[in-house]
Amino acid sequence: MANRLFGTDGVRGVANAFPMTIEFAVRLAQVLSRLVCVEKKRVAIAKDTRVSSYMLEAALTAGFTSMGVDVIKMRVAPTPVITSQIQDLDVDMGLMITASHNPYRDNGIKLIDAYGNKFSDAWNEKVEAMLISDEKFVASIDAVGKVYKDKTSVPTYIDNVLRIAPNDEALKGLRLVIDCANGAFSKFMPQIFKTLGAGIIVLSNEPNGYNINENCGSQHSENLEKTVLQSHAHLGIAVDGDGDRLVVVDDKGERIDGDQIIAFLAEYLYKHNNLKGDAVVATVWSNTGLEKYLHERGISFYRTPVGERYVIETMRQVGASLGGEESGHIVLLDYARTGDALIAAVIFCLALVEDGRKSSEIFPLFKKYPCKITNVRFDNRDDMAGAFDAADVQAVIRQMQEKVKGSGTVIVRKSGTEPIIKVRVEAETDALCYAVNVKIVETIEKYKG
Repeated sequence: MANRLFGTDGVRGVANAFPMTIEFAVRLAQVLSRLVCVEKKRVAIAKDTRVSSYMLEAALTAGFTSMGVDVIKMRVAPTPVITSQIQDLDVDMGLMITASHNPYRDNGIKLIDAYGNKFSDAWNEKVEAMLISDEKFVASIDAVGKVYKDKTSVPTYIDNVLRIAPNDEALKGLRLVIDCANGAFSKFMPQIFKTLGAGIIVLSNEPNGYNINENCGSQHSENLEKTVLQSHAHLGIAVDGDGDRLVVVDDKGERIDGDQIIAFLAEYLYKHNNLKGDAVVATVWSNTGLEKYLHERGISFYRTPVGERYVIETMRQVGASLGGEESGHIVLLDYARTGDALIAAVIFCLALVEDGRKSSEIFPLFKKYPCKITNVRFDNRDDMAGAFDAADVQAVIRQMQEKVKGSGTVIVRKSGTEPIIKVRVEAETDALCYAVNVKIVETIEKYKG
């Protein structure tokens, strides 16, 4: 059964509209109580700073406790905290309430297993099948779950991050601008860089429930770029609302491409014999220039479908310690179980200090193949799916793939989190790249309204 609710990163939508309603959250908790929380009967719940996260946390808590499952509230915590600390909480699973980089009106729920991994497609299908079934759940009379507050996960996580650096002055002399996206990292991310000796200017670290990702963070780096220039900083760092996506801006206020970040981290880890398997894993979305650059340095390169979960699965299969997506999800399995923007940023800064050059003198490390990415947005997911499956759209995609075969790539995919069809074209020349992209986009846009 194809997933209709769950994408590669959980379920997501507009808060107080299906599926992000209290009714859905209660039923989801009851389904998970039956399917997953059967051994320890304990679950951990974390959330980001958006106002609806509190509503969904309450609904999930009611659903779990009604089925006799204890709930450990981690309160506001980034996704990397729950994934890295969940084993210490001795639970059957965890849930992260977040819509990641989306605006505050949206929200979502990520399902995390007892080891800190995101649920597989097979498990998501089991959950969804029971969600849409007619099965009724009877609340427990004899065994009602309790609610506990977690007070150790965030301090433990902070200690683990600080131990990555060789000493408390490892970043001394580095001037940073840090954009916390008014999200889950707002409370302690600046303090970590300050503790490591960096001079910092902090942006967007005063969440009010409504300003998460609003003109800030990984999706809106304009203010970060301007502040880096005005303050003569060495670097700018931005995260998204739940802290699993990283954006870096160089000393000239130029945003550094995610593939360039992966290449830089790969060389640094390789130099220190910390690049396990001498390999890097990325998705089909990464530029061919990254693959060529790494191969020239004796580093193996593996590609996966788009989605952090697929990157991590392949990393474990091939024994790699570094993987990521061009969008800024950086996975360092020696330090974290999923994408962790803070850990990736700390290691990036350590590598920059060791190099000694300005970031603008280092990047770009390699020349990218000409690439054009266009997002075609629809009003809803049904319209998006109809356009994607249309016979003429699929025919044009095949024609354009043949046109660039051997010297480029064409990837057209549905977003797992928004009603968007993403069109990505790489080709030998800018002109060919543009022409192929436009042809596909124009065909798709005929189905908009």
